[in-house]
Amino acid sequence: MIPWLIALAAGVAAAAAVYARARPKGRAATAALRAISVTSLVALALNTVLGARRVPSPLVALDASASWGRGRDTAGFAAAAQAARREGGDSLFVFGDSLRLAGDTLAGRDRASRVRPAAERAMASGRPLVVYTDGEIDDPEALLALPAGSRIVIGGANSAPDAAVLDVSAPRVAAAGDTVEAQVTVAAGAGGAAAGSLQLELANRRVASVAFEALPAQGERTVTLKFVAPAGTAPSELRATVVTAGDAEPQNDAAATVLELTTGAAAVLVSSSPDLDSREVAALLRGTVMLPTRAYFRVAPGQWREDVTLQPVSEEAVRRAVREAPIVVLHGDTALFGAPRQVTRGSLALIAPPVAAQGEWFATGAPLSPVSTHLSGTVWDSLPPLDVSATPPADAEFTILETRRSRRLDQRVAIVGWERPRRVVVATASGFWRWRFRGGVGSDAFTAVWGSLLDWLAGERADVRAAFPVTSAVRAGGAVQWRRGVGGDSVVRALVVRRGATDAGDSLVLRFGEGNNSTLVSAPPVGVYDVQTAGGASLLIVNPSAELLPRRRTVQDGALGSGTARGEAPRARDASWLFALALLSLCAEWLLRRRIGLR
Repeated sequence: MIPWLIALAAGVAAAAAVYARARPKGRAATAALRAISVTSLVALALNTVLGARRVPSPLVALDASASWGRGRDTAGFAAAAQAARREGGDSLFVFGDSLRLAGDTLAGRDRASRVRPAAERAMASGRPLVVYTDGEIDDPEALLALPAGSRIVIGGANSAPDAAVLDVSAPRVAAAGDTVEAQVTVAAGAGGAAAGSLQLELANRRVASVAFEALPAQGERTVTLKFVAPAGTAPSELRATVVTAGDAEPQNDAAATVLELTTGAAAVLVSSSPDLDSREVAALLRGTVMLPTRAYFRVAPGQWREDVTLQPVSEEAVRRAVREAPIVVLHGDTALFGAPRQVTRGSLALIAPPVAAQGEWFATGAPLSPVSTHLSGTVWDSLPPLDVSATPPADAEFTILETRRSRRLDQRVAIVGWERPRRVVVATASGFWRWRFRGGVGSDAFTAVWGSLLDWLAGERADVRAAFPVTSAVRAGGAVQWRRGVGGDSVVRALVVRRGATDAGDSLVLRFGEGNNSTLVSAPPVGVYDVQTAGGASLLIVNPSAELLPRRRTVQDGALGSGTARGEAPRARDASWLFALALLSLCAEWLLRRRIGLR
């Protein structure tokens, strides 16, 4: 409106400037023609709006994920597809694994429900988006900024009873004789789930079973099952299966993970002078890195005890465990078996308490180090004091924990570390157990410091395989993260063979960029795969797609979107008649001026 007022004011001003003092007969007509021509020209210069904005037609997208057909009910997807075709958009898109134009035949088979590509296309074109879905969208946050006029249409309610295994969580490695705790999460669909049983199998042999009570609609339950790890030296499939009456979808009744069986412990703690520090670190080592852990305490010269059972252990067995374990924590006399870096082969933590009392030293901060990010939120104020040695190692690559004496400027380093040629941590302090016993902030600080250190040490377990999957169990439709081993090859060939298949398998080429030790590759179809690379074998399990798992709706039916639709209103420069009006009024004014005697 304002540009038109400006144009009209300019036209009136131009007419008044020329004809205000003119007296010839017919000056009103020429003044009107001058006002029309100038107004038209200014409107063209400003490209003013000539009419109401035309809202563009909506972009229509249909969810083609497999969740429509959970329980083998495809009627909901068929009805949604028909409604989407009748919506009236210029074209119909389908989304799920990817965004694409709909073909003549529509089927809900995608292994994901990613709507972001459709939302980005709608926002880029300024068009409203109409989404037909069952409500189970993977990325609902992508719909928050849609243009006004967008909406969601939900259909396909399925109320059949259904129980599914959502997740199987277990330690990555177990030694023969270890008690393994596996946590299995089971969920029910909109129709609930009947009572039944939950079974756990290791390498196709049942190792645990428990009765399973009925679940309400959309209910979840986590069950802990325990079993004793058998002897073995290879990765094995640990599969959980839920069995209930009247289950509508059998494809989601089981899920599996990988449990690597070993003959010895993956982490060993040895203390020549047991104290509360060593016991708390041993407990945290088991709980943080979830590896088979053995702790040995020397109760007298030449007499050793295993920490859990207190059974006697020979000193030679302790030495052998120190030599073979990928992660070793030595407490007390760290040189009892010789130079620590020579008698161990993997990551190493040395805890050497001061021989004599050094006074009270308070933790003040964590300088830049590989674990400083994990310690950034730690509250150092009011932590109990430590006893810190005055002579820390002088050649450390980085400092992990600093301390100061109360009300003084004296500073001492409590923990230092090295990353090359292998990861080593040295703590020349004692009294960390006080943090743990105090609870609250102190317990959190203990867990943050030692948990991050142990987890960092565990991250460098040497692996002779050229490459191996970081997460051995994934969902269909996801990606497998591969990590290269100690060889450091930038190109690794892997032979992937599906168990039970008659063919020779597929050859997979893994490419690792410079300075990048991991790469992502799309997961193969559902199944159990043996992977062979230079240096050894791996096991990869692809569980059924997450689209087959019951879950709550993540979006609601109805209108949404707060963005502005880009519909273009007609502009002055798009109207040819306005150019003609300006030209004709100028010509008519010139002719009329000549007739009344004006030049």
